[in-house]
Amino acid sequence: MELGLVGLGKMGGNMRERIRRAGHTVIGYDRNADLADVHSLEELVGKLEAPRVVWVMVPAGAATQSTVDELGELLEPGDVVVDGGNSRWTDDEKHSEELKAKGIGFVDAGVSGGVWGLQNGYALMVGGDAEHIAKVQPIFDALKPEGDAGFVHAGKVGAGHFSKMVHNGIEYAMMQAYAEGWELLQAVDSVTDVREVFRSWQEGTVIRSWLLDLAVNALDEDEHLERLRGFAQDSGEGRWTVEAAIDNAVPLPAITASLFARFASRQDDSPQMKMIAALRNQFGGHAVEKK
Repeated sequence: MELGLVGLGKMGGNMRERIRRAGHTVIGYDRNADLADVHSLEELVGKLEAPRVVWVMVPAGAATQSTVDELGELLEPGDVVVDGGNSRWTDDEKHSEELKAKGIGFVDAGVSGGVWGLQNGYALMVGGDAEHIAKVQPIFDALKPEGDAGFVHAGKVGAGHFSKMVHNGIEYAMMQAYAEGWELLQAVDSVTDVREVFRSWQEGTVIRSWLLDLAVNALDEDEHLERLRGFAQDSGEGRWTVEAAIDNAVPLPAITASLFARFASRQDDSPQMKMIAALRNQFGGHAVEKK
């Protein structure tokens, strides 16, 4: 099938390649002309046959809003817009209503996989009406990992991004646990090879995970993380997770503490945040601050 893809950065560019490898046609637009197949959203829409599917992979907030607004003027009834960025679920509800008034469908897609998605596939959590999701299903099938897992129709509009938000909140807490364990091992004289302790956990333990594998990768590159500054940003979804927990009276002590730990990292050169920064760089290609 044909797909219009808006936003060809680290995630979007790899997604375009994976979809093309599955035999689909992707017409990509990005403000960086060196990455783009077309030079405007209008040209992108013009090259797609109706009914069209346009997938948006741009930063949450104003950038997504302006893109959805422009697509709302260019697309026709029966077309579908997919927001695959990290938008807040409440924005999805707004965008869906705006497009519905014009006969255009809307699907929100939480996408996980980072810079490894091209090789391994992307986990996809989507929200929206079944009829709109069905129009995009061949693309979802191309992006997801092989096998039965990796895709879920999570519910109505907003459910995809809400699920991805909770996923990222859990990710915060898991990374924090590894980071705290690493710092404690580093602090004692009796443990003389912390990196190999981490490596020993990769098989046969209940805490083995892809994040643990990435931690070992990071330690192989910089055994004591001496080249990193203990500073870690938060993408916004951790904050939204905690806010949603407050709104729904759901206790999230571990996730909340991990978010606050990132705030603390901006005050001092935190050893734990060196590991958080290293993990974020490993799985998502996020920037790190060097000493």
